[in-house]
Amino acid sequence: MKILNLYAGIGGNRRLWGNQHEITAIEYSEDIASIYKDHFKNDTVIITDAHEYLLEHYKEFDFIWSSPPCQTHTQLMRGNVSRWDYKAYPDMKLYQEIIWLQNFYKGKFCIENVKSYYKPFIEPKYISKHYIWANFDIPNIEQKERGHDRKGGSVSKLSEIKGFDLTEYKVKDKRQLLRNCTESELGLHILNCALGKKEEKDNEPPTLFNAQT
Repeated sequence: MKILNLYAGIGGNRRLWGNQHEITAIEYSEDIASIYKDHFKNDTVIITDAHEYLLEHYKEFDFIWSSPPCQTHTQLMRGNVSRWDYKAYPDMKLYQEIIWLQNFYKGKFCIENVKSYYKPFIEPKYISKHYIWANFDIPNIEQKERGHDRKGGSVSKLSEIKGFDLTEYKVKDKRQLLRNCTESELGLHILNCALGKKEEKDNEPPTLFNAQT
């Protein structure tokens, strides 16, 4: 199956997908893309704008995963910034992609984002503390520890939970980079649903820091 992984980050959602698929990852930051490539050497990694790439190439893929930036949507803004001082419109690229894929894409897609501080304009499913828009059924699964405590979680704790060791990388704000990772178990669950597979509960995830390559 040909998979498009948009806003790929370092590959949290992709970590348990294995190598049986042809995966193209789109990431805007060269530094972040280099970390992704180190972990998933078989993937094609393209450094470009994911939003525009989707519009030009959506017909080339069987399954599309998109995780647009969440900073202007998250409900955490209400606790971190005064409602009267916050000056950033919600990034409507999220809804542009939902509408586009719902109406023009013939394959299966999943768009993931955070729980928003406003009522979503297009109703999502709420799965493991994520908003999910998809054109196939995704049952809820138990939410495992995410490491997102009120202080943001330590880098070491997040590294253990998310399965990425960033010690050797010189990138800014490793904690935020790890927090941005969709949990790998959720990523695998959603891909299995797209493939029509039943959950294989006996399979154990890779050991710490051993991302599949």
